[in-house]
Amino acid sequence: MIKNSLGIIIFVVGMVSANAAPLTKDNGAPIGDNQNSITAGENGPTLLQDVNLIQKLQRFGRERIPERVVHARGTGAYGEFVATKDLSDLTIASLFKEGTRTPVFLRFSTVVHPKGSPETLRDPHGFGLKFYTKEGNWDLVGNNLPVFFIRDAIKFPDFVHAMKPSPVTNVQDPNRIFDFLQSQPGSINMLTYVYSNLGTPRSYRNLDGFGVHAYKLYNAKGEYKYVKFNFRTLQGLKGMNLEETREMQAKDFNHLTNDLYSAIGAHNFPKWDLYIQVLDPKDLDSFDFNPLDPTKIWPTKLVPEMKIGTLTLNRMPKNFFNETEQAAFAPANLVPGIEPSEDRLLQGRLFAYADTQMYRLGANHQQIPVNRPLVTVNSNNQEGAMNISERDSDVNYQPSLKESMVEVLKARTIETPLYGKVMQRAIVKQQNFKQAGDLYRSYSEVEKRDLIRNLAADLGQVKDLETKHIMLSYFYKADVGYGTRLTQAVNGNLTLVQAKASELTDK
Repeated sequence: MIKNSLGIIIFVVGMVSANAAPLTKDNGAPIGDNQNSITAGENGPTLLQDVNLIQKLQRFGRERIPERVVHARGTGAYGEFVATKDLSDLTIASLFKEGTRTPVFLRFSTVVHPKGSPETLRDPHGFGLKFYTKEGNWDLVGNNLPVFFIRDAIKFPDFVHAMKPSPVTNVQDPNRIFDFLQSQPGSINMLTYVYSNLGTPRSYRNLDGFGVHAYKLYNAKGEYKYVKFNFRTLQGLKGMNLEETREMQAKDFNHLTNDLYSAIGAHNFPKWDLYIQVLDPKDLDSFDFNPLDPTKIWPTKLVPEMKIGTLTLNRMPKNFFNETEQAAFAPANLVPGIEPSEDRLLQGRLFAYADTQMYRLGANHQQIPVNRPLVTVNSNNQEGAMNISERDSDVNYQPSLKESMVEVLKARTIETPLYGKVMQRAIVKQQNFKQAGDLYRSYSEVEKRDLIRNLAADLGQVKDLETKHIMLSYFYKADVGYGTRLTQAVNGNLTLVQAKASELTDK
């Protein structure tokens, strides 16, 4: 560093501290000059032999990988899960033995909005956990809200298309959103959650995390139970109203990421207690709703919660792209003791999420450090782009007399009774409105007011009166006061809403 004739401090290339690492090309060879291209003379053309220039331009043009279709905007953190209760009677999964410490990576995200979008926008928020267990990685890929908009994976592409910007204007449009949702009365429960202030959380530390779907836990005897996984924040559940959200966006539209980084950097490590709800298969048909329907919660008065452990986040990634952006979650990543339920949305996600990660990151994406299991991977998968498994066996098939590969019997699929016939029809116990009404009535008056204001801000933009009044009839069916207040807020026709609601059933 020197001063020029004007006294301005400038930096001289080549003057570096003694312990600075040399700049290198991708092959590790040092770079002599990273400021000037190699040319044929003072005014001559640039030479193709300038490997550093060519490599920089090549790599720059390839810095982006496909953005996630959903959950594109995300922030990740490492931590650990400590089991506080022995679940050996329920599952052989090793992480649920009391005192077991399991490393985790948690990726928070917004669902609909793209990478780089303001974190103040209303959205469900992803709560994706990767547990690096002693028997492989388990991914619990959930949200901050306990239910979802749809119950069948066949509607997921339609749902996301409607929520995303218009293919014509590239602008998100409530007219498109509610045009789709009017055909999905089961979405009213989720709408009552996401249009509350929980849809705009104050921080990632102040939201809960839910597996949403029912899963199965099975024990050493092959007995299984249905379970739900619910993470409850120990920092308090906090959302923002419209005014607070606008103020935050003007001040810091990266508030969720900045808050998490600041808290962990200050050793103010956020924590969540994990609770499970357990349901015996024989009781699956004992309710007036279908427990395998992801648009429904299991009310704790019917299926109590049991605390089984605590999650703590205590370390941020060193590099966003290498870890958070390349973190690949899929409900198909299961370990012995945990299986998927017959939930129709979950069944589709088992394929779709794993396939998406393979498309984004390649067939060998689970060899990327953030995705790599702590245990040795011993499969017959081979080759493909970016394969660094270093497999050296001549036997890449099974069975073989040359090299035995042991099949772990405890990891075999549990036997589950099946009844009925192949069909294509909706579930019977849909009960689209009851839980939404219960949720609305559980809110305080301030929470109800904010919910109505938040919903009216979007539903009030819907131009098609038929769509608007169908949606209003759903809210009215959930709760008369709910539907009446919302109808008034968007200048709807209450008589028409009442007439449409009278035609609806809640079975």
